[in-house]
Amino acid sequence: MRALLRNRVVRRAAGTAGTLFGVAVFVFVMLRAIPGNQITAGLGTEAAALTPAQQAALERYYGLDRPLVAQFFAWLGNMFTGNFGYSARNQQSVLDLTLRSLPVTVELAVLSIVLALLIGVPLGMLAASRANSARDALGQVVSLAGLSIPAFLLATTLLSVFAASFGFNPNGQGFATLAEDPLLNLRQMVLPALVLGFGIAAPILRTTRAAVLEVRSEDFVRTARAKGVPERRLQVRHVLGNALVPIVTMTGLQFGYLLGGAVVVEQIFSVPGIGRQVLLGIQQKEYAVVQSTVLVIALAFVLVNLLTDVLYRVIDPRVRAS
Repeated sequence: MRALLRNRVVRRAAGTAGTLFGVAVFVFVMLRAIPGNQITAGLGTEAAALTPAQQAALERYYGLDRPLVAQFFAWLGNMFTGNFGYSARNQQSVLDLTLRSLPVTVELAVLSIVLALLIGVPLGMLAASRANSARDALGQVVSLAGLSIPAFLLATTLLSVFAASFGFNPNGQGFATLAEDPLLNLRQMVLPALVLGFGIAAPILRTTRAAVLEVRSEDFVRTARAKGVPERRLQVRHVLGNALVPIVTMTGLQFGYLLGGAVVVEQIFSVPGIGRQVLLGIQQKEYAVVQSTVLVIALAFVLVNLLTDVLYRVIDPRVRAS
């Protein structure tokens, strides 16, 4: 048993290392495939007036004069020592920027997932309770709306309506962290979380509906109903309890997506999260900011998948047995 566990841990660690290395190579190559660099991004049209000596000095300062392979392994080696690089635009280390922006995105992701589960799971169970009925059609309409309405359109509409009609625009103020001002922070997070949560609720609703329909057809459900188990208890304990694995899988995937995919919503609502940090880094061609931040996002995604695997073993005895 110990040998099997050790082999599993070694395989998971090797897979994680391979994934992170692949992400590092991909981001490094793609960034340098984009025209321009930190010099042209910082100076704009004035970069054309640089003398060859000035150009060479700036390339040496930014480390652009070295071969690409040397640049890649120098950056990767610095990552292992905790040196994520330096942001010239913010006059801060990338590690400090990430430590400040990552908790913001995690908070936004948690709020969005909570809202998505509150919308998706009850509506999915309601739709599955009577397939091909009016309530099922309502669930399908909600899921299609969540999948088809672009996040940027919904975000812009909500921001405009609430600001113009109700005077509600807390995101127009300076951002407050949860520790600084909990009430203002939650007010600033409610609209972004609602936009993201509505989009994520759609796949969770569909997954819940399909899983519940599958479990409802099992023999043990019919047996429990024949024994007189109350319908509410039957639906929650027997049906939903045995349909949790696919729901947890979808929730874990969506949570991992939110850690890096909330960039559009963060930009619209001026939320200083990690996705916005990547976007600004790309605009300024700050290689260290983008490379290191994307690698942190990839690591977070891997950790979320690991946590999802652990939850499988908590909620499903069959997984523990295997």
